[in-house]
Amino acid sequence: MEITTHEKTESASEMFVVSLAGRFDAHEADSFKEQLLAKIDGGESQIGVDLADVNFLDSTALAALTSGMKRCREAGGDLVLMNPSDPVRVILELTRLDRAFSIV
Repeated sequence: MEITTHEKTESASEMFVVSLAGRFDAHEADSFKEQLLAKIDGGESQIGVDLADVNFLDSTALAALTSGMKRCREAGGDLVLMNPSDPVRVILELTRLDRAFSIV
């Protein structure tokens, strides 16, 4: 999986965005979670995760996203899922996590 970060702009309404591409599974979840938690611990609490180019995610990936969402909310922000691909959207709907996450 490829992880690309996009630094937040000057505007206060902008969020820090992480774009993912490829398979998001147990082999990649720990690395993603470490990077995400480092950003949250560094003061970022509004984070968007762009899932447009993710073609698969497993339960470990869902757990990493959920953990990130919880930490963002504890810090007064939110983790927003952006542009989920069709396979990802189906998994979010089947697990009913589409109700827990903000999705744009």
